[in-house]
Amino acid sequence: MAVGEGLSFESAIESDSAPVADLVLGLLKANIAVHCLRDLTRGGLASALVELSSGGKWNLSVDESAIPVREDVRGACEMLGLDPLYVANEGRFVAFIDQKDIKRALELMQSHPLGQGASLIGKVQSAGSGRVVLKGAIGSERLLDMLSGEQLPRIC
Repeated sequence: MAVGEGLSFESAIESDSAPVADLVLGLLKANIAVHCLRDLTRGGLASALVELSSGGKWNLSVDESAIPVREDVRGACEMLGLDPLYVANEGRFVAFIDQKDIKRALELMQSHPLGQGASLIGKVQSAGSGRVVLKGAIGSERLLDMLSGEQLPRIC
């Protein structure tokens, strides 16, 4: 996409495509109470969270500063006019884990080469209308919606 726009970057942005089966199997084998898993391939993290919250009628609170987005990716998204929360991530997933198992799940995922960036980004607040509230770094809040308009073209 950057090449088509005549842009280049100082650092080479590498694909995040990766198999997540080992990470998921690790959670299951450790008897982590996994309520739900969702890949971030279509519509990115924001769309996945909105789909899950609206389908289950749960309100979610998400801390934007806890979402791991590399600086080179953030910079490229800014240059291309993209929101990194809506960019497809083919080697990432969101997991809804029982409160009692969060610490163990994070330790387990972070010990795996493909899960080193795993982090707690939010929580289920309550049963409700199925909305996702993103809390920004400066204290602002905004509702996340489904991706509108065209998604990025798939390369693979």
